[in-house]
Amino acid sequence: MVDLPGVTKEDVKIVVDQGRVLQISGDRGGASDHREVGSEAAKDGDKWHRIERSRGKFCRRFQLPQNAEADEVKANMENGVLKVIIPKQEMKKPEKKVIEIEEK
Repeated sequence: MVDLPGVTKEDVKIVVDQGRVLQISGDRGGASDHREVGSEAAKDGDKWHRIERSRGKFCRRFQLPQNAEADEVKANMENGVLKVIIPKQEMKKPEKKVIEIEEK
């Protein structure tokens, strides 16, 4: 899960490359957005002392494990939270084989 408040799905790109690396990149808005927020606050008579949301471009890369189904990756975004679902290959449980003991 990735917290992306104020970011739409159109601002985010998710790619899985041949090296089994998942890359999430996008833009949280630039400095111009920051000025707009500040000028909007100034119109209301408010002052910003601290803004805790980071702005600008971002990129995160994750190496997928060998048992990840890279072709089946899905994502959804709800209320500023990006959720990436990576299904795993079903691991075959080793079967027990009973060996009969022969008499001679």
